[in-house]
Amino acid sequence: MFYPRQIFPKLEAELETKEITVITGMRRVGKTTALTHLYDLVTSKNKAILDLENPIHRKVFEEENYDAVWNNLKQFGISNEAKAYIFLDEVQNLPELSRVVKYLYDHWDVKFFLTGSSSYYLRNLFPESLAGRKIIFEIFPLNFEEFLVFKQVQKEINISFAQKATNKNRIASERLLPLYNEFLEFGGFPSVVLEQNLERKKTVLSEIFTSYFEKDAKNLADFSDMSKLRDLILLLVPRVASRIEINKLANVLTVSRQTVYNYLAFLEQTYFITLLPKYSASIDRQAAGSKKLFLCDCGIANVLGRLSQGQLLEQSVFQTLRTEHDLSFYNKDGMNEIDFIVDKKTALEVKTSTSKQDITNLQKRVTAIKIPESYVVSHTFSDAKEVIIVTDL
Repeated sequence: MFYPRQIFPKLEAELETKEITVITGMRRVGKTTALTHLYDLVTSKNKAILDLENPIHRKVFEEENYDAVWNNLKQFGISNEAKAYIFLDEVQNLPELSRVVKYLYDHWDVKFFLTGSSSYYLRNLFPESLAGRKIIFEIFPLNFEEFLVFKQVQKEINISFAQKATNKNRIASERLLPLYNEFLEFGGFPSVVLEQNLERKKTVLSEIFTSYFEKDAKNLADFSDMSKLRDLILLLVPRVASRIEINKLANVLTVSRQTVYNYLAFLEQTYFITLLPKYSASIDRQAAGSKKLFLCDCGIANVLGRLSQGQLLEQSVFQTLRTEHDLSFYNKDGMNEIDFIVDKKTALEVKTSTSKQDITNLQKRVTAIKIPESYVVSHTFSDAKEVIIVTDL
């Protein structure tokens, strides 16, 4: 069965553009599904889809004379006599591919769609010569709205935060709450969401992490001691939704601060973690200071460690907001934190349940930093106009 993702309309619009379309993200987030969907939409018969995990498909592009690649592509029913559509999956398996793609792009009427497992690969192996020739799209595990689509459950969509706070309904929220709790426990990787057996969900999540670490991390990273990277990952799990303290991590791992920074950069560029900056009206000040950690997915977090309900809830809110919004957090002198500043204009504080004091405290904090709009995001239902129920987010 076909399950639409929110990014699909943007990708479909790329069918009519010249630039190379690059789809990137972690393994198992749905990049191949997106590529196949786009391939099926192309009405021209002059198209081919190749999986570069297949050594025979890689050999197509392993020619010293790049013009000879067309002779290899003929074996897949594609020629350069009309506009060609070439779809390449898992491009990180062929580091020299970018030179071939650039040459064919510059000399022939060809539209490329590529998928790759990390921005780390794209940054380090795709040369600057492709600058201006490619558009990159990132795919993440499902947010809660997409989760419901995969569960074939309909939900009323309110676009603005104000509408979400105003148009809530207790019965609707209670109907969706068991599904949200499943989202909290098992996350949004499509294959996990579609799996019915709870134990197999855990097995699939473990396999996703193993695949990430054994394939992407070991193949892409050039670290001398991979066990330190593994140990760092395990140290990060209980720190979800908290600020990262580099000195503490370096001391526990018995490595330098710079090594920790290198590990964190790699984990972020391979989509395993996100480091949220501290909010400031000044761009320079926002870049400074410790950052707040989130993992790629609730399910992965639960497989690797134990999080509190509050941490999981904040992680899930992050997953729902990250694709469409610019996110940061606010903190002053280690106190008075606001969980999320969204697009520099809306403050969100995440709570498992909401009191009047929570609303008052948040309003005081946003007044001090002149953020015009604020809401408490609550797991339990509240009629208060300042509260958004997490199932509505």
